[in-house]
Amino acid sequence: MARGLPTSPLVVHRRAAEPVHVQIATWLRSGIARGELAPGDRLPGERDLAERLGVSRMTLRQALSELESTGDLVRVAGRAGGAFVAEPLVEVDLTHLSGLTDQLRRAGRRAGARVLLARRLVPPSDVALALELSGRAQAVEIVRVRSANHLPVALETSWFPARLVPGLLDQPLSGSLYAVLRKRYGHEPVSAVERLTPVLASDELAAHLHVVPGSPLLRVERVARDAAGTVVEFARDVFRSDRVEFVVHRSPDEPVTLRAVADRG
Repeated sequence: MARGLPTSPLVVHRRAAEPVHVQIATWLRSGIARGELAPGDRLPGERDLAERLGVSRMTLRQALSELESTGDLVRVAGRAGGAFVAEPLVEVDLTHLSGLTDQLRRAGRRAGARVLLARRLVPPSDVALALELSGRAQAVEIVRVRSANHLPVALETSWFPARLVPGLLDQPLSGSLYAVLRKRYGHEPVSAVERLTPVLASDELAAHLHVVPGSPLLRVERVARDAAGTVVEFARDVFRSDRVEFVVHRSPDEPVTLRAVADRG
């Protein structure tokens, strides 16, 4: 078969009990499992692939949708888009406080950050409350699209008390912000309270994360403190639920408290 497809050809059995789109999905999934398709490989375009397999584009789309729902494929919109073999899920460890940059690098992924917004301002009241700011004290807001091996996985919005980080906007903002806090300002985050909430992708989020509007996402709100107990960051990070999984390690010696808060109406 051509590049971007399993090496073993597919023979479609139209009279089989198994629907044709399931046969196609099984064939592609088997090729991925055998290593004939590697993470990041791009499948041929829908029209080309449907013609090669002798099926309708509707049938092919059913197969691709099934593989996308199981996390085997990622479909990206746009001229440079298409259907790609998915990378393994990015594991985010909530047990220890470390930035996404460090977690991606430890997992062998290329960490990327595209800065959408960086400014100093008087923050909204809820942000000021989380940062424990009073009056019209200012904060530095930084919004970035985070990627793993060039695929967007999260939209990060972070606020820092401006008095703690003078000149932050003049620093490189495409790497680890926690490293900047630690090395330049001496305010390393050592503890945090994080709240996880399922949300749906707005049009704006969908555009930044390359997903369909209404796709399920996971929002993580975080208040981080340094060793002195000072709040050094308030963040709202929104992750693609099809690209990221969260892990918490627990043991009797180091218990982790997880609290579910339900709206009982």
